[in-house]
Amino acid sequence: MIIKKDRSIEIACDMPIEKYEEVLKETADMDAVGAYKLGFYLGLEYGLPKLVEIARKYTDKPLIYDHQKAGTDIPDTGKKFAEVCRNAGIDAVILFPQAGPETEKEWIKAAKEQGLGVIVGGLMTHKAYVESDGGYIDDDAILKMYLNAADEGITEFVVPGNKPEAISEIRLALEEKGINPVFHAPGFVSQGGKITDAAKAAGEKWHAIVGRAIYNSDNIKKTVEELSSQI
Repeated sequence: MIIKKDRSIEIACDMPIEKYEEVLKETADMDAVGAYKLGFYLGLEYGLPKLVEIARKYTDKPLIYDHQKAGTDIPDTGKKFAEVCRNAGIDAVILFPQAGPETEKEWIKAAKEQGLGVIVGGLMTHKAYVESDGGYIDDDAILKMYLNAADEGITEFVVPGNKPEAISEIRLALEEKGINPVFHAPGFVSQGGKITDAAKAAGEKWHAIVGRAIYNSDNIKKTVEELSSQI
């Protein structure tokens, strides 16, 4: 497992760099925090090596890079993406293989070859994503993204925390393939999801991805403690 515990708070770091360092200082020693998820906001502004350098002053917990969304290009570019992440010191990456099964397969392979942990997502938290909700993505493609990842040996997945019924469906489909999934779920607090509802749907191994509710808090430690009590 990327995070060496069954359940935790995974802090989404989509904030100014000064706040990023403050969050690291405040939470690095908290057992409830399992990992830090770095997004494009900090990644493109300052570069992944800089972010890793800052984080490693305070913690050795996993650093997960979410390119928002990686895995949407041609198959061959997965190698370059994986190399950049590994050279920067990133531990794991999140892929959303919306470009199809060949890209999904090759990007997973490239990440594994670089020793990176791989987390694959398919369904997102916001409205108008899948076709039935006014979006572009075929509803039937969602499960394919997860199941094709499972065929490539992936056991960790991103699911929308504000859609517990969908989590249950995805979990059942993966379990039918013999996978005991580890879920990483965003969509709480600011996006309306309740951690307790997602916990019931996700099973024994899952991590709540929370960003704004933590880094906009007046008391970061207290907020993390309150959120972790709901897992």
